[in-house]
This record gives sequence, C-alpha cells and structure tokens, in this order.
Amino acid sequence: MSGLMDGNIGTLNVSATHMKEIGDAPPDSRDILGVDVSVMTREMAFESIGRAISDVEHRKYAFLNAHGANIAYKDAEYRSVLNRLSVLSDGIGVDLASRVLHGRSFPANLNGTDFIPGLFSCLDSPAHIALLGARPGVACDAMKKLQADYPRHRFTVAGDGYFDEIGEQNILKVLRDDRPDILLVAFGNPIQEKWIANHCTAEHAVVAIGVGALFDFIAQRVPRAPSIMRRLRIEWLHRLALEPRRMWRRYLLGNPVFLYRVLRQKISGRSPGI
Repeated sequence: MSGLMDGNIGTLNVSATHMKEIGDAPPDSRDILGVDVSVMTREMAFESIGRAISDVEHRKYAFLNAHGANIAYKDAEYRSVLNRLSVLSDGIGVDLASRVLHGRSFPANLNGTDFIPGLFSCLDSPAHIALLGARPGVACDAMKKLQADYPRHRFTVAGDGYFDEIGEQNILKVLRDDRPDILLVAFGNPIQEKWIANHCTAEHAVVAIGVGALFDFIAQRVPRAPSIMRRLRIEWLHRLALEPRRMWRRYLLGNPVFLYRVLRQKISGRSPGI
C-alpha cells in the first residue's frame, strides 16, 4: 500500500514566494534559517484560528521545530511552502535560535501536542474537526479519545496516511462534502505541509494544520514524556530513549547541526537561499 507516509506525493508545483496564503503577514515574525516564524502568545494563536473559523477565512498553519528547520534548510521547496503558511514556534531549539538571531525568546512554546488540545478547549463555539493521516487505525482511536474529551465538538476521520491517487481523490471529495472547520493532517514533515499547501483549499477545510505525530500521542500509541520533562522542554530526550534507532540521527546529529546553521546565519547575516 503506497501513500504519503512513504513520501509518495507526486510532482509538486510550488512558487518560490514568501507571500502568505492567509493574506497579510503576521504583525511580527522572525527568520529562523529562512523560515518566517510568527511571534505569538498561545492566546494570540488561539484567537487567530478561532477568528478564521468564525469568519470562514481559509488559513493554513504549521509548527516549526529544530528538525523541521533542518529539513527546510536543505529543501528549498519546503522552505517556500512554509513561508506560504502561518508558522508557529515549537520547542527549545527554535526558541534558542530566536535568542541567538534576534536577541529574545518567542513568547510561548507552541508545540502541537499541547497546543491542539488547548485549542479545542478554548474555541468559543462547537466545531467540526477532521483527522487525516498516521498509520491505519490510529486516527480512529485518536478520534474516539478526542470525542470523549471534547464532546461539544464533532470529530471525524477523513482517512489514514496511506493511499494511492484514487484514494487521495476520495479523501478530497469527503473533505469537500463535509468541509470541516479544522483539518488536522498527520503525514510528518515535510510531506504534510507540502500536501496542505498544494491540495487543501478553502473548499476542503476552513483551517488546515500539520500536526506530525499528534494522533499517535492522543491514541496512546506513543507515550508522552513525564510532566517534569515537558516543563523543562526536554521531551525530545524521552522520544530518543523510546525510539533510539529511529530518532538518534534527528536529535544527536540534527540538534548540533541546527545550532551550527543558526550560528552561521548569525555570523553571515544571511538566510538560506539568499
């Protein structure tokens, strides 16, 4: 079974522009390795998404952590895609980069695993949320847990992350017919953001958000780190301990490379691609 989770996304045609699809750029953003990251408190980000839903204004969001920034550094297409979305800061790495490059931290750590459930609690009105992605069965388990935790909202599953071209067309038809208020896409970086940018339009969802491994956490297929590690913002150590063979390159190699690239941007005064 082929699909987006295997990286089979076909040919993409992405303009190399930094214009946001949501309209005007946010009032304040910071360049992190060539990606414009919005400067928002948690409340500002919640309000931004809630206003988009109430105004039925199509918007697309992504989260950027050190791993995503490393991918964007080498993948110009991905970097261009992110700069068409509203990008939220995720994790201590991006926050450290902000201090080095811009002299101050981001106002909040908007990691998706905590941000999305918080969003559901803060929405003023009941919403329809569709889940798309992850391994077969995971989105269904996550949907059941979310429906139990947030009964005033309606949760549905548009599909898992494994589908061919015909399956993709069926998913897009389901989304057009249902047009959820929020579409959560869990294909992993960079596939989910590229898919959102190139396939998801206003007729498919009001708001689309790339959420990575969120469904695995909600469905408890992958356990969260202890609360003390989350407060100290070292949850990545927990993931490394759980999946060392899969995660060692991302963290043990990726984190130093990310810091090197940040220092290089600081010294040169130039972003990637310039």
